[in-house]
Amino acid sequence: MVYGVISDTHGSFTAWKKALDGPFSGVDRIIHAGDVFYHGTRNPLPEGYDTLQLAEAINLCTIPVAIAMGNCDSDVDQMVCNMPIVHPFLVLDVEGARVMVQHWQRGEATELEELLERFYPQVFVTGHTHVPEMRIKGETLILNPGSPSLTKHPDGKKTIAKLELSADGTIRASLLDLDSQEVLDEITM
Repeated sequence: MVYGVISDTHGSFTAWKKALDGPFSGVDRIIHAGDVFYHGTRNPLPEGYDTLQLAEAINLCTIPVAIAMGNCDSDVDQMVCNMPIVHPFLVLDVEGARVMVQHWQRGEATELEELLERFYPQVFVTGHTHVPEMRIKGETLILNPGSPSLTKHPDGKKTIAKLELSADGTIRASLLDLDSQEVLDEITM
């Protein structure tokens, strides 16, 4: 099962379309780790900012989409989005692996450790920072796809990720440049 993983689109229809037409072409499902529609008061308007067009595109997407609520998402967004926007975290069980999605950690530094100990996810997907990250912590792959619209990647690359979960228990994540589709980093466990 191959997932396209995206976060922090912040209303950019352009970023969503580039991901679907490019790296997400052929994926089985899409995980959105939050901050779907609104750009937030601290952020500039991203390229292709059109929240209604983005909502319509998500609603018409033929690939199943699972969405975790971000700090810039609101209950009103659910009125235009036909996919549930789940809070405080989304949990998917796929190919024998538990995938947990939460936009951002609020609170003490120990919160992540407590969640990992309580729910035992094999993959923990997060967003919020707009900086991509992939690392293994104990038995869990931590994955932040960065942002395809308002990136804070050190070299300015707009990023998304792909997550492959195999029936044999192999988990592979790839971080991709949205524009070139170049694999920037990859991790397997």
